Amino acid sequence: MELSFAAATDVGRQRTHNEDNFLIDRKLRLFIVADGMGGHAAGEIASSITVHEIRDAISANRDLVERFKETGDSTQGLEILQALEHAIQSACSTVHQRAIEETDKRGMGTTVSVLLVAGPTDKPRGFIAHVGDSRIYLVRQGQCHQLTEDHSLMNELIRRGKVSADEFDSSPYKQYKNAVTRAVGIYPSVEVDTFDFDILPGDRFLLCSDGLSAYLDEDAIPSSLDAEDVSEVPTSLVDFANEGGGHDNITTVVVKVGEETSEEVGERAEEVALTIEVLKGMKMFRYLSYKELVRFINITRAFEVRPRETVIRAGEEGDAMYVVLSGRVELHEPDGTVITELGQGQHFGEMSLVDRTRRSLTATAIEESRVIEIRRDEFYEVIKSEPALSVKVLWAFLQVMTERLRKTTSELSGKRRGERTAAMPTDQLDE
Repeated sequence: MELSFAAATDVGRQRTHNEDNFLIDRKLRLFIVADGMGGHAAGEIASSITVHEIRDAISANRDLVERFKETGDSTQGLEILQALEHAIQSACSTVHQRAIEETDKRGMGTTVSVLLVAGPTDKPRGFIAHVGDSRIYLVRQGQCHQLTEDHSLMNELIRRGKVSADEFDSSPYKQYKNAVTRAVGIYPSVEVDTFDFDILPGDRFLLCSDGLSAYLDEDAIPSSLDAEDVSEVPTSLVDFANEGGGHDNITTVVVKVGEETSEEVGERAEEVALTIEVLKGMKMFRYLSYKELVRFINITRAFEVRPRETVIRAGEEGDAMYVVLSGRVELHEPDGTVITELGQGQHFGEMSLVDRTRRSLTATAIEESRVIEIRRDEFYEVIKSEPALSVKVLWAFLQVMTERLRKTTSELSGKRRGERTAAMPTDQLDE
């Protein structure tokens, strides 16, 4: 899949030197933006060390990237994420040690946002590693999605409901607007956010420091990246930030994924888009961001089901839930009594995510259908590794189960009232 890209950096209108750095490695398909901090040019050193340490570390793991290009194996994908995390940890240690050795650089550090494109030509994946408040945006099918979370005090206060984004500049917290809660080099190690995702034809990425993101309207980003030739886009974004005040250094990297016309690639793009739309419409995933939905897509497996083919069978021990992506599936008792029919976006077998109870119903395709599977062990791994995401999913899951319990209770109560009415003497019914 062809990539085109361009970058620009500028000191801005209010700073005397540029502490940002970026790096593009065409052969590795590696893109990095880092925003240094520390003053006395220390921030520039921290960001420079970081981007080059990461590039060198990934270059040293080039064989892993090449193997993943040949196979697309998910285990190797996990190893690439680990390699990115280790690369940032190595940079963090190096920056921290340099600051210890040179007293005029004490306290220096940097943010860093990394995008690596790897995998088979027809099924490339994006690998992201991130620390701080620089950002990576994805523009897909005309919509913009922020793929990184700001590790900043401002974002943490907003997330906890202490203040809204619109009120922040007039709040008592405004003096902390630029404070980051994670940075490379401040301590010997740092917590790194990583995740991977499918890259689709026509995707566009924007990596930038907060000198640009502070002025961006997310709704306007798709049009800003819409140019056929990306070479002039970074410069125009820098000009835009400077016109807004240029309060900080400004760095931007723009990456465009070429459009593919093959039928196979087109079908894959459609399925990924459909899966996201279906999951987004489910009550169980109602609170998840686009990035979090993508995280769940990574643990789904889609498969075709022929008419009258069984998906799950009553009496079996369950280890996965299923979502109807297309077509129709009926749930019925072992004797064939149909309980309900399910269409797109409806799910079944969800209790298998929380226990090992045997299936009470059989699920059979009514027509040719496509179903996605979420296995319990992989679901647990996501829940254990991402606390914020797990709270959203488990809270929604509890709400779904509560709704079903209320419905069942209501139906049982109605049945009991009907039985009592049927048992009453005829003269009492007449009264």
